[in-house]
Amino acid sequence: METGYLTIQVLTGDNSLPVGNAQVIIKNSEGITFYTTYTNLNGNTDYIPLFAPDKMYSMNPNYPYPAYSTYDVSIYAAGFYTKHIHGVQILDTQIAILPVSLQPLQAELPITNQALPKEVDIHMPLTILPASLQPLQTEPPITDQELPEEEDIYIPPNSLLIPTENQQIGSNETIASRTVIIPDYITVHLGLPTNAEARNVRVGFSDYIKNVASHEIYSTWPYNSLVANIHVIVTFAINRVYTEWYRSRGFNFDITNSTAYDQMYVDGGQIFQNISEIVDNIFNVYARRIGFQNPFFTQYCNGTTVTCNGLSQWGTVSLANQGLDPLQILRYYYPDDLELVASDNITGITESYPGYDLSIGSRGEPVLRMQNYLNRIRVNFPLIPVIFVPNGYFDTETQIAVRTFQSTFHLTVDGIIGRATWNKISFTYVGVIRLGELDSEGIRIGIGTNPPDVVLSVGSTGSDVIELQFIIDYVSPFYPTIPTVIKDGVFGPITKNAVIEFQKTFGLVDDGVVGVSTWNMLYEVIRGIKQNAPIPSVELVPPTGAAPYPGIPLSFGSVGPNVRLMESYLNTIRIVYTSIPFTIVNGVFDEGTRISVVAFQQEFVLTPDGVIGPITWNKIVEQYLLVTGQMSVSLQFPGTPLEVGSTGSNVSLMQGFLSELRKPYPSLPEITVDGVFSTQTEAAVIAFQRLLNLTPNGIIGPATWYAIITERNARV
Repeated sequence: METGYLTIQVLTGDNSLPVGNAQVIIKNSEGITFYTTYTNLNGNTDYIPLFAPDKMYSMNPNYPYPAYSTYDVSIYAAGFYTKHIHGVQILDTQIAILPVSLQPLQAELPITNQALPKEVDIHMPLTILPASLQPLQTEPPITDQELPEEEDIYIPPNSLLIPTENQQIGSNETIASRTVIIPDYITVHLGLPTNAEARNVRVGFSDYIKNVASHEIYSTWPYNSLVANIHVIVTFAINRVYTEWYRSRGFNFDITNSTAYDQMYVDGGQIFQNISEIVDNIFNVYARRIGFQNPFFTQYCNGTTVTCNGLSQWGTVSLANQGLDPLQILRYYYPDDLELVASDNITGITESYPGYDLSIGSRGEPVLRMQNYLNRIRVNFPLIPVIFVPNGYFDTETQIAVRTFQSTFHLTVDGIIGRATWNKISFTYVGVIRLGELDSEGIRIGIGTNPPDVVLSVGSTGSDVIELQFIIDYVSPFYPTIPTVIKDGVFGPITKNAVIEFQKTFGLVDDGVVGVSTWNMLYEVIRGIKQNAPIPSVELVPPTGAAPYPGIPLSFGSVGPNVRLMESYLNTIRIVYTSIPFTIVNGVFDEGTRISVVAFQQEFVLTPDGVIGPITWNKIVEQYLLVTGQMSVSLQFPGTPLEVGSTGSNVSLMQGFLSELRKPYPSLPEITVDGVFSTQTEAAVIAFQRLLNLTPNGIIGPATWYAIITERNARV
């Protein structure tokens, strides 16, 4: 037996909140424990070596057995449902990344440090059952299901090993004349299209592509073979979205995971690092015929037990070994006029990659944008160091932050912001600010202690509907089966569908009507998120005299000095955020001002209503001060001394700084950056205090706090 590697990343909330200190147990198929470890504050484990068959078997299309070994992984974290993943695939020499999304427990379930949290069961199919292509049909409505007790995920064998005579992907292409958009999320139906009992899950588009590629082809194949196959997978998915293949037929999903119709997506399955790195660079590149706009319908099959009028997955291996590049491989199977094009129209990224890499010595607005993004992201991912002076100059401090980000998200760790790193930083930033704004929005609308005493259904309007939509939107990032909604105060079909999915997820009668039981569950779930997965709030230090909200919303037709101030601020902000159009500074809230406000709100994931209320006002002021360098991430003393037993991001910050200070002060003892103020941390604090002639009491009060920051900035 040879060796492969596994690393686990445990996140929640649209992958924007890491779950630190989660226990990870790895067992073989006989139930023998191979490894036990814990995640760090960014939600990651180390790389774990595991046995795997020799990779030469994965290069042989006639090898009759799996070319990988399988392991079972269990993840336990206080405040979250336990998750078990069965059948994680490990390939020789390859790094497998297991992304795990945990769901917070409801508020009424007690949490203790001694007891593991309640477990939830979700069973995935042990095998894939391919079927011949057939017309879409309707089936009876789904039935109510109990909320599962424990989450068990079974990863089916790689699809290359289980073909049937009918297994191929293909159907007629629908022609549509619309802009090709790369979605930030794609909704996957976990079953045949007509299986109404199968769940829908909302998956990040690039994560979807990584998952499919990791389960349809071997990551050990030649590079050009992998790239060609990934282009095909990307193009197939974009074609489904572009043609609205399922949605135009009345379904509420974009694609299925049935290999009889679509591509193999394994909910909860592993991805391989080399595949992940390729996808990060080409997830927005698709195939089309020269002179056509629409994505080509890339039919394909495995090419051994099944052949088709399209690409052969195994055939790409021999072609790559003959020296063909990815486009040549595609043209071997598809028309000679096929071309590969990139679309920068990516929802979720409001400003596309500038077209050149950012590295040491780079200057300008793109650098400043990335610095501000990284500083905001580190509020959620505290192991990313602070960029103290975000000034648009790419210095070593920025490089260290970039390298830490890349390591956290399993990108190539080179300290350079290329296309893949740019897109990942942008996606992550949008996720973290969306969660942060949801929390502030919730404070604004004032969700009470008790749910409203009202029944809502299609046709309802008003403040209670807005509250419902807010809660749905707040909960959605933590539960991928629940879609997002528009907070417009109107209970329409989109809101009804979201309510039904919420009811299904939590075992309620799925009638789309919000009565007592649904209201109660909505409140329990949102309280559970706030209790067990609290969203960090960014701490900003505004200068004295920062413009306060005037108390009256500004909207179309408003005039006066406050409008002029906002127009001026927006024009300054657009230096960095160029998606915001220029507006004339005249103190008149006209159509140009409204368009700029809407663009700003879209950039910062606020409700794009074109009205400057308190949230939009404060966000405009905040970004103006950040862009002009008048405000930075807070390093002020938190007000409460840190000592043995303290926990949280402030402890992590001090531990990180003390660890960095071991370079100029090697006598400082080594400590673990885990957000827990242990006796080990206390010893490091005492050693630091003695070096600087401070009272050696092991407590980080104001004097020690500022001394650590000052020394870190001066010497590291």
